[in-house]
Amino acid sequence: MIRLLLLTLWLVPHGLWATDTSSRTSCLAGICEFKAAFQAWDGKRFTHASELFQQATALEPNNITNFYWLGVAEFHLMLQLRSGPGKADQAEAAQAAAVEALTTAVKLDAHHAESHALLATIYGIRIGDRWIRALILGPQTMSHASIAMKEGAGNPRVRYLLATGEYYTASSRSDLEKALKDLLIAEEVFTTEATQASGPLEPRWGRSSCHTFIGLTYAKLGERKRAEAYFRLSLAEHPADHLARTSLNHITQTKPAGNTP
Repeated sequence: MIRLLLLTLWLVPHGLWATDTSSRTSCLAGICEFKAAFQAWDGKRFTHASELFQQATALEPNNITNFYWLGVAEFHLMLQLRSGPGKADQAEAAQAAAVEALTTAVKLDAHHAESHALLATIYGIRIGDRWIRALILGPQTMSHASIAMKEGAGNPRVRYLLATGEYYTASSRSDLEKALKDLLIAEEVFTTEATQASGPLEPRWGRSSCHTFIGLTYAKLGERKRAEAYFRLSLAEHPADHLARTSLNHITQTKPAGNTP
């Protein structure tokens, strides 16, 4: 007990405990800002969240949680920038920052499923932008996806992220049906997760976006009523979801061909 007290008295003035506390404070503040940014789909707030996570990584450069959340913030900033015109360069910078943060995360913990899934998704997006990149990025994408599924089959964000990759690369109806099947599995896992208690640093993002992609997949399969239902579900959870809003408007304002449901 005396030794523990002496160690405590030495740690506090030397700032070793203070650094840990400051890092956690910055990370928690970043998570609050990220949640607000997501709900408003606000690029400036995603940027602010990223800045807070950068502070946390500087204070604790070996803490995987800080780098994971930095990667999440930059990933969503990239998506937000890509959803608007004239911001390609900024989106590219956010994408690079996300890759850097998530690469550090998997170096710190090679088993971190969500970081692997995010990297697989980002590399998949880069391949989609220019298919010649598949020669270089394809193996990396497959490797990260394989590790993500091995380590996080019960994680809804892993399931959702990998299924969106299947959606974007689908070249046939059977490919779309496979993507839909996996997105519906992700939805079930999100539902289970929602019943479980979570700590303040644990992620809980992705559920409304999963519903959006289920709607997109149903739409591509010609099942308009089911697509509409999922777009409305997504918007009930996340009214600022531009993709769900525009997709819903497209479905409800266009006349179905033939006997399309």
